Amino acid sequence: MTFDTIESFRAKRSEALDFIRSKTDFKPEVLIILGTGLGNLARELDTELTIGYQDIPHFPVSTVESHSGKLLFGTLGGKKVVLMQGRFHYYEGYSMQEIAFPVRVAQALGARALLVSNAAGGMNPLYRRGDIMCITDHINMLGLNPLIGPNDNDLGDRFPDMSEPYSNRLIKLAEEVALAQNIKMQQGVYVAVPGPNLETRAEYRFLRLIGADVVGMSTVPEVIAAVHMKMEVFGISAVTDECFPESLQPVVLEEIIEAASIAEPKLTKVIKGVLEKM
Repeated sequence: MTFDTIESFRAKRSEALDFIRSKTDFKPEVLIILGTGLGNLARELDTELTIGYQDIPHFPVSTVESHSGKLLFGTLGGKKVVLMQGRFHYYEGYSMQEIAFPVRVAQALGARALLVSNAAGGMNPLYRRGDIMCITDHINMLGLNPLIGPNDNDLGDRFPDMSEPYSNRLIKLAEEVALAQNIKMQQGVYVAVPGPNLETRAEYRFLRLIGADVVGMSTVPEVIAAVHMKMEVFGISAVTDECFPESLQPVVLEEIIEAASIAEPKLTKVIKGVLEKM
C-alpha cells in the first residue's frame, strides 16, 4: 500500500479510524510500540480492548516471530495508552508509508506522544547483552523515508526539523526513573539498517565509525512520522547481542529473544516510570 495522493491517504486513514471508533470511544494520550521480544509490557496494561491488526482496514500485519500483531487500548502508568504489540519492518516488504501508518492513525485518535522500543545489536564496547539504552539520536541508513511523496500540510511541515527527534524532557524523566530504581541505562545513538541479514564485521566497523552505538532494523520510520506530526518521542533499545568485530560470534533469533527477556524488566520499569512522570 502506498499513498499516491493526499486524498488516498486520508481515505485509508479514515476507514481505519472509523473501524476502531466503531469498537471504542477510547482516546489515547500515548502510543507505545513494542519491539522484538518485548511484548510482555502488555501484561502491565489495564486493557479495555484488543483488536487484531488483520481486522483493521489498511493496517499492515506482523510477519516476524515474537510480534503478536495486536492493538491494545488501556491504562498504564496513569496514562491512557494505545499499545502496538508487534511492529512492521521494511524487510517484510512494507513501504515506509505503511510502516508509519499506525502512528498516523494513533495520532488521529488523540495520541500526542510516542514511546518506542526495539531490540538492537550493541556496537559500543561499553555495552553488554541485556543492557538497555535510551536513544538520544538516530541515523537513518534505510535508504528511504516515510515523508517522501506528497506532503499533507494538515499533518506537518514539508521539511520538519529533526534537531531533537527524541525529547530531552522525556530523556531526563527516564534518567530520573533509572536512577531511582537503580537501573543501569546507557544513552546513545541508534542506527537503522534495512536487514533482514545481520551485519558483516566491516559493516559494524563502519556503523560504529559514523557514530552509532546500537544497530537495528526499525524505529526510525515511526519516529520520523511522529516528529512530522509534532508528537513528543521517547525511544529505548534492548541490547540483544554484542556486535564487536574482533570477537564476533554467530547469533540466532532465539538468542536475541532470550537477551530481550533479560532486558525487558528494566525496560518495562523505565517506560512505566516515564508514563507516570509525563
